[in-house]
Amino acid sequence: MRDKRNSKSVAVIVAHPDDETLWAGGTILCNPSWKCFIVCLCRGSDNDRAPKFFKTLQILGSEGIMGDLDDGPDQKPLDEAEVEKTILKLLPPSHFDIIISHDPGGEYTRHLRHEEAAKSVIKLWHAGRVSTNELWTFAYEDGNKDYYPRPKKKASLYNQLPEQIWQKKYGIITATYGFSADSFEANTTPKAESFWKFTEPSDALNWLDNGGN
Repeated sequence: MRDKRNSKSVAVIVAHPDDETLWAGGTILCNPSWKCFIVCLCRGSDNDRAPKFFKTLQILGSEGIMGDLDDGPDQKPLDEAEVEKTILKLLPPSHFDIIISHDPGGEYTRHLRHEEAAKSVIKLWHAGRVSTNELWTFAYEDGNKDYYPRPKKKASLYNQLPEQIWQKKYGIITATYGFSADSFEANTTPKAESFWKFTEPSDALNWLDNGGN
């Protein structure tokens, strides 16, 4: 049962099923009072990943929806208008206390869909087409592939996860999504989570124009 005194309406907008868990799952689990809606832009017709995403929503105590933007192995750039249209179609037309999404530089080197999602969310917020008090973007880096993605300690928000929360998060990645213990996803699963926080759309847009990250 949610504590209404501390409840926040939160939207999480990610490219892929598992992004919500890898980059923000611990934060969601640490805030059970949040009313959380998770938008996943890709893999809606994936008969393997889509059911696992909806099982994950139950574990996270969240609601959510999936889109089906192209996510083929060639990763051809998507039209910006198409990404924005998909976000607006999937995201409830509500005001949120917090929207959480990708970093324009991606969380590792590199994933085009992460970058496209981040840019679209920031531009939609600046244009007044999505409404939120705060925008948080994931803050991770991999040293240009030198190591698995790590949370940035100098980001606006940096939270070390309690061990039991991290174990639950790791269980979603390995048991629910089914990634093996030696997979990139399992090895990546951060024990701390970090975010850049914006309260003004113009600041987020300037940050984007200057390269983000």
